[in-house]
Amino acid sequence: MSHPFDPNQLQFYLTIPSPCPYLPDRMERKIFTQLDPLDGPHLNNYLTHAGFRRSQNVIYRPACETCRECRSLRVDVAKFKPGKTFRRTLKRNSDLQIEVKYAAATDEQFDLLRRYLNDRHADGGMNNMDFERYEMMVEECASETEITEFRTPDGTLIAAMLVDHLSDGMSLVYSFFDPNYSDRSLGNFMVLTHLQMCREQEMAYLYLGYWVPDSPKMSYKSRFRPAETLTHAGWKPLPSPT
Repeated sequence: MSHPFDPNQLQFYLTIPSPCPYLPDRMERKIFTQLDPLDGPHLNNYLTHAGFRRSQNVIYRPACETCRECRSLRVDVAKFKPGKTFRRTLKRNSDLQIEVKYAAATDEQFDLLRRYLNDRHADGGMNNMDFERYEMMVEECASETEITEFRTPDGTLIAAMLVDHLSDGMSLVYSFFDPNYSDRSLGNFMVLTHLQMCREQEMAYLYLGYWVPDSPKMSYKSRFRPAETLTHAGWKPLPSPT
């Protein structure tokens, strides 16, 4: 039974314009609200289906004045079949140990995150994150959240994914991996792994957050098809690439 909450009672706030991290020479704004510890899981579920994205105890959606390029994307689990490239990725990583854990921050995870940020996002807003902020990101989330760890046969942690559970699937919140294992395509492998988890648990969708068609950072998301994007008329199939 869902916890009764009234979305009409929510208070939303608007950020000031700031440089867009995905498209050059554009400014972004976001509309956001706080997730209450009691209503958090239900509100997270409700608003994710409406195109919002969670970050710690805040859930937000782009509200840019002149741009609508950020599109919520979800993969149709039942219809997804990995192509040749994805099958190679699955085989390449078949030796990894995968464990789903309660969302609790560890020093080992944080060390991995630091290596990832220093290599991939040295100029990003998260690069000054300390352990306390990482702990908040993982644990103070007011949602039904788990963290999936990926380890080599000798037990070395090389990748992790923070995941929210929704009424019809999973939402991938944040992932990071060891840049020394770039030949494994760990980002794609983590998505493929959670697609399989959704299939095993008979979940309909895997939510990948925002996809920006003209952003190289986001291009990988459109490779997971068939998928749907959220439009003004609801969730619609993403057309096949021409």
